Amino acid sequence: MNDCIFCKIAAGEIPCDEVYGDAEFLAFRDLNPQAPTHVLVIPRRHVSALTDLTEADTVMAGGLQVVAAKVAAQLGLAESGYRFVINCGDDGCQTVPHLHLHLLGGRALGWPPG
Repeated sequence: MNDCIFCKIAAGEIPCDEVYGDAEFLAFRDLNPQAPTHVLVIPRRHVSALTDLTEADTVMAGGLQVVAAKVAAQLGLAESGYRFVINCGDDGCQTVPHLHLHLLGGRALGWPPG
């Protein structure tokens, strides 16, 4: 998509604080962190939201979580714990229409979330 900020980041058109990247996924630090460690993990291929996934996306959706777990371990969060969050739609507080997973950690996270 021409106007998608995450597509532009994935294409290298907009800089980011990258913590992981491969041919399919990119992980970078959130500009407005909600925890000491707050990383966004995105597929490089544009998918607008979780609700747009189909059975054909099963491998990609699983890969998104595997990459996020790999990044969590790389950042030293595996032992103490962390949280994955995927916002979907307006009521779910999705602000960027490109599927992305928030990796949050580095402190005790409350429940229920705000």
